[in-house]
Amino acid sequence: MSFFDDVPELPERPRQPQPIRPGWFGPPSDELPGILPIGAFVYQSAHVVVALKMAEVYSTGCLLDLKWSVRRVDESAQEWRDILEQSFSRPGLPGINVGVSLADGSKAIASHPTPAMLEDTEDVSGPVLTHRGGGGGSAGDEQVEGSAQFWLWPLPGEGDIRIVAKWDELGVPESSVVLSGARLADVLGTVQNYWAV
Repeated sequence: MSFFDDVPELPERPRQPQPIRPGWFGPPSDELPGILPIGAFVYQSAHVVVALKMAEVYSTGCLLDLKWSVRRVDESAQEWRDILEQSFSRPGLPGINVGVSLADGSKAIASHPTPAMLEDTEDVSGPVLTHRGGGGGSAGDEQVEGSAQFWLWPLPGEGDIRIVAKWDELGVPESSVVLSGARLADVLGTVQNYWAV
């Protein structure tokens, strides 16, 4: 007889249905996104760079991948520590502010409140831009890098999207880059559902 033969079996647990998440909450969990490489500067100076690396396109929205880098110039040790702290903070608290402007004139800003903070989330119409994580990167005595992802819902229809960033503490004025709506539409055709077999 084995030592493990008398271990009792776990009781059968009732199967739980998958919770339904609203579209504004984040990307669908059953899709492989289409990838749109962008590689464009939202802002660029001798001291600070903010860039849009790429977009992951889903059937319901897109995940925007933003990166920033700050190069030390003549900041004191304390000033540099402050920059390091801001570089890894959640967008808008304070730090980098990010928003989008759509072709129809509507806009969304990745800050408070998000729909999850409101009482009635049944009738959210969008556009909604939410911070989906990131902030990781690297830091040293000469340079700091950070990144964040932003979920834009719903996927915009026709027309271009303007990605806007501002970072008062680092002297980054309101700056923007245009993301081609036609390119987003092209990549939408490459989205694959996990279970479409």
